Amino acid sequence: MLNDKRVRIIIGHYGSGKTEFAVNYIMKLAEEVKRPAIADLDIVNVYFRSREKAKMLTDKGIDVISSNTGHGANLDLPAISARVLAPLQDDSYDVVLDVGGDSVGARVLVRYQDLLKHIGYDMFCVVNAYRTETQDVEGVIKHIKDIEESSGLKVTGLINNSHLLRETTVEEVMHGQKLVESVSEELNIPIKYISTLEGVAKQLPSNLSGEIFPIEMYMREDWM
Repeated sequence: MLNDKRVRIIIGHYGSGKTEFAVNYIMKLAEEVKRPAIADLDIVNVYFRSREKAKMLTDKGIDVISSNTGHGANLDLPAISARVLAPLQDDSYDVVLDVGGDSVGARVLVRYQDLLKHIGYDMFCVVNAYRTETQDVEGVIKHIKDIEESSGLKVTGLINNSHLLRETTVEEVMHGQKLVESVSEELNIPIKYISTLEGVAKQLPSNLSGEIFPIEMYMREDWM
C-alpha cells in the first residue's frame, strides 16, 4: 500500500463493497504510516458510511473527517467538512477519500480537482461482478467513464471485490477476476487489489493480477 499515491480515492457502484474496502484499507494503512486519515465524502448513499466506524478508526489513530456537523451516523446532510483540505495539503498525511457510488456522488471531487491533479492521487474503482450494473465489461466501463467525466479525474487502478457477502467462495472471486481482467485490458488500467474475506483469500492462486487483500467485515454486523 505504501507504493500507492499519498492520496487514495475509492469509488465503486452501490453494493460493490466500496466503503468496506476503504475502511479495511485505512485500517491496514494505519499500521504503516504516521498520519493516516479517512474522509467520508459520500453525500448520496445513506447506508454503510465510513463515518459510522469513527470510534473504531480513531482508536487506531486514524483522523476521521465526515460532515461539518460531525460523525453522527444518522445525519443525512450533503455537507462536506472544510477539514478535508488539511490532509490533502499536508504531505505528512496519508489519506483515503471514500466517495459516493455513482457519477452524481463523484461530483464532490470537482471542488478538489485542481489540487488533486497538482499533488497526485490514485483513484481506485471497486468492482463487484454480482451487482446488476457491473456484471459485464460494458457496464463496468460505463460506470468508470461516467465517474471520470463527472469528477474530471482518471481511474488509476481496479479492485476486484466480487462477493456474495459471507457466502463468497473462490469461484465467485475468480469469476469477478475474469471480468476485471477484461476491463483492465480494454482500458489499460492495472488491477491493484483482489479484495475478499481472509478465509477465501488463503485459497486463491498466488499468480493473479493484483495484490490479494484480505478484509474483515467491519461495516456489516454478524446479524446482517
